[in-house]
Amino acid sequence: MAVRKKKPELNLMDALKDLCAEKEISPDVLFEAVESALKVAYKKNFNQDDNVEITMDRKDGSYHVYSLKSVVETVEDPVIEISLEDAEKISPGCAIDDVIEIEVTPKDFGRIAAQAAKQIVVQKLREAERGVIYDEFTNRDSDLVRGKVVRIEDENLIVEVGKTEAILVPSEQTINDHYQIGDWVRAYIIEVRKGGKGPQVYLSRTHPNFVRRLVELEVPEIQEGIIEIRGVAREAGARAKVAVNSKDPNVEAVGSCVGQRGTRIQPVLDELGEEKLDIIEWSPKAGVFIANALSPSKIVSVALNDEDKNCRVVVPDNQLSLAIGKEGQNARLAARLTGWKIDIKSVKQAKNDPLPDEMHEVDISEAMAVFKPRPKKGKR
Repeated sequence: MAVRKKKPELNLMDALKDLCAEKEISPDVLFEAVESALKVAYKKNFNQDDNVEITMDRKDGSYHVYSLKSVVETVEDPVIEISLEDAEKISPGCAIDDVIEIEVTPKDFGRIAAQAAKQIVVQKLREAERGVIYDEFTNRDSDLVRGKVVRIEDENLIVEVGKTEAILVPSEQTINDHYQIGDWVRAYIIEVRKGGKGPQVYLSRTHPNFVRRLVELEVPEIQEGIIEIRGVAREAGARAKVAVNSKDPNVEAVGSCVGQRGTRIQPVLDELGEEKLDIIEWSPKAGVFIANALSPSKIVSVALNDEDKNCRVVVPDNQLSLAIGKEGQNARLAARLTGWKIDIKSVKQAKNDPLPDEMHEVDISEAMAVFKPRPKKGKR
């Protein structure tokens, strides 16, 4: 008959080490939690009001209970004071006002302590774990995350992200978003708060930086610092404009972001759904930047008032509505992206409206056509 071997028992120290690894908690935090729990257990179960200190050996897990007493000439409170004569018997050479430790570890303390301290240790572990999660997501503030929708509460999407749950409220969802329980969602962390039940992570899919992070994710040159995103203007669910610039004259910013046959930008478009995306070339020359930002409309001329940051843009008669965009959207996004107030006129309108004296026309021959990719239908 085969004899089954007993599994080796897991000692206290091994258990604590496993807990630290599982919860990603510092061993010191756990030891302090155990010591705090033992202190409460001692006072509760032995009806002691002593000023006690409990220490736990970090190597073998053994613990000792010490009563702390002040050395005085005349004892008025024996709970916290001891006479010099009695103190010298315990700690020879001590003096008045010293604090001595007297070991008072009960023989049957182990079993009682384990029962009484369990809940306190669990609570400390939860607090430490919440702290770890809070620190993790605080460091990831303004980052992209991907998680699964696990619940829907009052139209709020509860998204499981790692070891915590994040919240995507309706106002941070676009009109193109229609998620159900079990769907995977990618979003931008806009805020991390400390809450009573742990850290509260709030997500957004409408924030302009959601688009910024998506583009950064797909373009290695941005990650390497060769290309930089100089600005993002967005009306979530409808249209976004991203201005890019290359620090290397041999690297073309817009083309690098788009990729060969749109391979780099397509994952961004898939994530945005029906939202349109314009990738434009940033320029240090205000007139050129404004002309680029108003693409896909062709620009005839740009005149600037540098002091007030006002400009007048003239476009072909047949492109006035294109330049302005549906309900003014194209002009509005261009103004937001460039930081200039933009007045758009057709050639015909400009002829009947002389240029104000405070404005001057600028050279926009360097203006480049925008890349205006179209999302593939049916893809997310």
